Amino acid sequence: MPSTHTVASGADPGVGATIKRAVIVGTAPGRAQRERVDIELDELEELARTLGAAVLERSLVTLREPHPATFLRSGAVDALAARIAELGFPAVLCNDALTPRQQRNLQEAWKVAVLDRTEVILAIFARRATTAEGRVQVEMAQLEHLLPRLAGGWSHLERQRGGVGLRGGPGETQIEVDRRLIRQRVKRLRTRLAVIERQRQTRRTARTDVPLASCALVGYTNAGKSTLLNHLTNSEVLADNLLFATLDPTSRRLDLPSGRRIIVTDTVGFIQNLPTELVEAFAATLEEVRQAHMLAIVVDASHPDCEAQLATVLETLADMGCDQPALLVLNKADRLSAREQRARRLTLGDVSGMSPLCISALRESGLRELRQAFDSMAARVVPETRANRQRRDAASGDSVPERAAG
Repeated sequence: MPSTHTVASGADPGVGATIKRAVIVGTAPGRAQRERVDIELDELEELARTLGAAVLERSLVTLREPHPATFLRSGAVDALAARIAELGFPAVLCNDALTPRQQRNLQEAWKVAVLDRTEVILAIFARRATTAEGRVQVEMAQLEHLLPRLAGGWSHLERQRGGVGLRGGPGETQIEVDRRLIRQRVKRLRTRLAVIERQRQTRRTARTDVPLASCALVGYTNAGKSTLLNHLTNSEVLADNLLFATLDPTSRRLDLPSGRRIIVTDTVGFIQNLPTELVEAFAATLEEVRQAHMLAIVVDASHPDCEAQLATVLETLADMGCDQPALLVLNKADRLSAREQRARRLTLGDVSGMSPLCISALRESGLRELRQAFDSMAARVVPETRANRQRRDAASGDSVPERAAG
């Protein structure tokens, strides 16, 4: 995987860059959209904090139509250049997607590293991936993103290639060699990922052979899915108040009130404008969501933009072809008054077409009702086996000895 490095002024940051200080820049076509963009900048600021960067300032620029060369108009570029110099040349994080040409021109104009929203998310994923599968997926996404942004910085991959038939002719430029090397590297990563996916499929088949219902916890990043898994199953999965604190899926067994058991899986969170490279690279991981018998859609009910976050999750699930039975779980309800909870239930219920259940995973309120809801859903999606029925009867004290065979 590309190594993480510290950004110097004027350097090409790459997606594995270490950013210590940053300025955030966003654009809105008019006053009516400024409130919406402000919420997106709040999220980008949280992404920067997850990346380990201190945000010195944020700027919202009115822009009706992007400039093809610099995205921003020349007046805004010059004004921001002066302000960036006053702040000591921090990196710039742009809320908008930039073309390779726009990114290069802004870096030349501002003499600092410039990352768009996609690169910030990729950098976070590069830091957070811990499993072999996660690292392969992130590296693939990085290379796919960097391919059109090459500036001769990937020639170190040349040592990974063989000899015969791979060396470019005299007319082949360095950047063409680098592009070919990256494509070869991506091809090898896809092959490796296919092997990992077969191993995951074997494990998934082993779980399927055991007739337990499976439930995937899905939702917007930082909605509290990992905290919910921990408190439901007495686990110790990493749960932090950061975006994308968890990337790799984690499965735990959950015992329900009836004695029935299910498998609950914590999955990577969704986000608005999730980079296409990441959706494609994490297809194997997201397969856990597709294969689940049922879904628990977890929403941070206290977030001011929870309606848009829920809409993003529902749209992503629809794009993935997920149509399993689902339960809408409004988390962090302890941060809301009773009146606000009622309003959120009505609003988010209308958005999703589901009847929401309010809980607080951190305070463990509403978890009993959630377990009962899981119990009812599991009874519908997976037929009860004799072993499960015996365990349930034993838990309720109604066990009846099975008649001996023959």
